[in-house]
Amino acid sequence: MSFPQPSSGKRLPPPISEKLFRMSTVDPTPFERPAPPHPFRRAVLRGCGIVLPPILTIVIFAWVGQTVSQNVLSPVERGAQEFLAVVMYQRNTLQELPGADAEALTAIYRDIAYRKLPSGEWIPLAVYERVSAASRDESIPNTSFEFYRRYVKLRYLQPYIVIPVFLCVFILLMYLLGKFLAAGIGRVLWNSLEKIIHQLPLIRNVYSSVKQVTDFVFQDSEIQYTRVVAIEYPRKGVWSFGLVTSDSLLDIRVAANEPVLAVLIPSSPMPVTGYTVTVKKSECVDLNISVDQAFQFVVSCGVVVPPQQLQTALNAKLKLTESTRGAVLDAGQPSTNK
Repeated sequence: MSFPQPSSGKRLPPPISEKLFRMSTVDPTPFERPAPPHPFRRAVLRGCGIVLPPILTIVIFAWVGQTVSQNVLSPVERGAQEFLAVVMYQRNTLQELPGADAEALTAIYRDIAYRKLPSGEWIPLAVYERVSAASRDESIPNTSFEFYRRYVKLRYLQPYIVIPVFLCVFILLMYLLGKFLAAGIGRVLWNSLEKIIHQLPLIRNVYSSVKQVTDFVFQDSEIQYTRVVAIEYPRKGVWSFGLVTSDSLLDIRVAANEPVLAVLIPSSPMPVTGYTVTVKKSECVDLNISVDQAFQFVVSCGVVVPPQQLQTALNAKLKLTESTRGAVLDAGQPSTNK
């Protein structure tokens, strides 16, 4: 195809129809698929995908346990140790033992055997022997109070005793605290305390963020997701799926002049964060997946696709292939109509 040129000798730009013709006749560059990963790399990645989830789970629980042990359990244990040591010191320590020789190291007083320390104090012989037997790599204390501190730790503060007692006491305290805050006086006192915290310049920001996380994790009424939908967000042509939480606000429904839905759009790979948007009900596409499958899809960044969605896509592809094959066969057969 040729196009006439003007007689002035100057070559003008070709018309738009010629440009389109030339663009349509140019062979497109063939699509080059990326090379498949090396078998060694693929095996390593597959092994990491299998091993990392249990390892990270153990690490997270170990970190939580260590944090609770250092910041809660250890201070409580030290406080209990000091308290019991003071009680035993006041009840069992004797500054002088009546009837005992000045050079004697052991004596019996009121059917209880006592041991004299370098400081001149007398403590029960059972306490002395227990601490001395356990102090192989440590020096033996010189005062009665240090003896009682070690004795309390050896006798009453063993891990198999402390941890169950701590858990029982902690659960009981949380139960009593929850009951108290649920009552009228407790709620008023807690609201007054929060008002004071919100007036502090730096602490209120940290407290508000932590409270949002704890309320999301420990709140009594969980968010009820009615169904999973897909909407065009953040623009037309880009589909995002979300979780329907409610019918949203009445004012928005009146302004839209049709039913609307409040949709939570989770973020990948942490679905606990996201965006809450209100969209028209007619612009939502219901998806045939459960809420658990939706969270799996978000956490995996779209890698884990629900099985029914894969089967639906496969059936649609097979149906399209069969229809295309039938059309080709029908086109190849001669027409019998005269």
